[in-house]
Amino acid sequence: MSLSALRVAVFVVCVLGIAGMIVGSIADSNAVAMTFGLATAVAVLLLIVANAVHVGPGDPEPLARDVEARVERLVASGADEREVRGLVRAAAKLGRGEG
Repeated sequence: MSLSALRVAVFVVCVLGIAGMIVGSIADSNAVAMTFGLATAVAVLLLIVANAVHVGPGDPEPLARDVEARVERLVASGADEREVRGLVRAAAKLGRGEG
């Protein structure tokens, strides 16, 4: 599950949880209100943990500079620039799961 899908799911759980707590309070049922409250709290804690351990894409600039330097070295050593850049494009597509 992606982080954005988890956020949507937690939002839905929170909305339903708040409604359940209100209904439980109106019905004078502490058990219902507590159950919905705990479910909401667990969902929010899950989202906090997921955000804490999520590894983002990071800064692509150093990698881009490294790739460009490698391309320039290959071209300087005699490789065809169009072929090398085509290979880089294909590798990027593969990395994005488009290949």
